[in-house]
Amino acid sequence: MFIVHSEFVDEMKIISEIIHVAIVEDDHEIRQTLALIIDGTPGFRCKYSYEDCESALASLPGNYINVVLMDVELPGLNGIVGVKKLKPQMPDTDFIMLTIRQDDDTIFNSICAGATGYLVKDTPPSELLKSIKEAHQGGAPMSANIARQVIKSFHSNEPSPLSDRETEVLKLLSQGMNYRTVAAEIYLSPHTVKTHIKNIYNKLHVNSRAEAIKKAIKDRLI
Repeated sequence: MFIVHSEFVDEMKIISEIIHVAIVEDDHEIRQTLALIIDGTPGFRCKYSYEDCESALASLPGNYINVVLMDVELPGLNGIVGVKKLKPQMPDTDFIMLTIRQDDDTIFNSICAGATGYLVKDTPPSELLKSIKEAHQGGAPMSANIARQVIKSFHSNEPSPLSDRETEVLKLLSQGMNYRTVAAEIYLSPHTVKTHIKNIYNKLHVNSRAEAIKKAIKDRLI
């Protein structure tokens, strides 16, 4: 019969109650400050810190980490790509973007990559720790102004700049069809479809199919 000693149980309980954090940040001073804040607070532990995504990708998968603080602008792979690559390998780990970037595209791309939180770098230490705990408990922490931007984007009622036919063409393009297949699907000539695509690019201020689809999904046009 296998006997579990009470000391082992107590040790495992302590480990499970500690939130294990990793940091990916290229600024040495910021990285060191974050580590000191985390390690200096009961219930938190900074287990790993990296100056780039490449190092994190080589080391983090397979390790026990609850929350990763990820900078967006990094040398080499940026933080969004880093999260996109790490999240499938670490499905139980929460990723919080910690950055100075507050533009809609960066926020949207971070969330799509798998980030569960988004904080600006001037977040006070108490709020940072609260956000780490919130993410670990299943929440989605965001700085107040970031949350306002996200809510505003969901409440946007601006009419689509695309006509019904252009919207139809873009929907079919998003399904992987080429312009000839689209033409056959909706009984138009390839030339007419090309004209619709050109108009879509002009109206959405993009230069490629990928950009058009990305913008249309972000702005909920399709």
